Amino acid sequence: MTSKTKNINKLKLLDKEITYIQNERIRESLKIIIEMIPDYFFTEAASSTGKYHPEFSQGEGGLLRHTKAAVKVANTLLRNETIGNLFTEDEKDLIIFALIMHDSVKRGENEKYTRFDHPLLSSKLINDNKDKTQMNEEEITLIRSMIETHMGQWTKDYFGHEILEKPTTKYQKFVHMCDYIVTQKFININFDENNDIIF
Repeated sequence: MTSKTKNINKLKLLDKEITYIQNERIRESLKIIIEMIPDYFFTEAASSTGKYHPEFSQGEGGLLRHTKAAVKVANTLLRNETIGNLFTEDEKDLIIFALIMHDSVKRGENEKYTRFDHPLLSSKLINDNKDKTQMNEEEITLIRSMIETHMGQWTKDYFGHEILEKPTTKYQKFVHMCDYIVTQKFININFDENNDIIF
């Protein structure tokens, strides 16, 4: 463990995003899983090359800021009647859960570059620890499916192998949309010194 990640308080760094979840059982389950996220998630940039993300998600803490931005977009849209009424309250919570975790294992075991199969690695982290949560199998399956398809149309690895599935359900498409929006170079979101969004 480096000094950069020593004594990191993972729950505090995602405190605002956790509060978006209304169901206490889902919220407490998420806290358990967050504690298992690799430390580098909280310090690394969103993109190892800087090519695919806007400025706010570059540099130290960029991956955390990218995640916070995607969750903020989701929460804003889900609280809007036109879009939010498409989902139950628990489904909204599961969407937020999925977005908080979607890039949680982006560099595998702390590798130098983004792992193309990172959606599957994040999904596996949840599946491997599901028995420590209060979540039922249906909820776990939905969360995993949203994470596994969050890359949208980008399903092939660097060698042209089909690794990921495209989103097909309304849940999967919504999560992909939120992630996709905050990767656009024209998006500018302001953060304070604690990596919290400035309103």
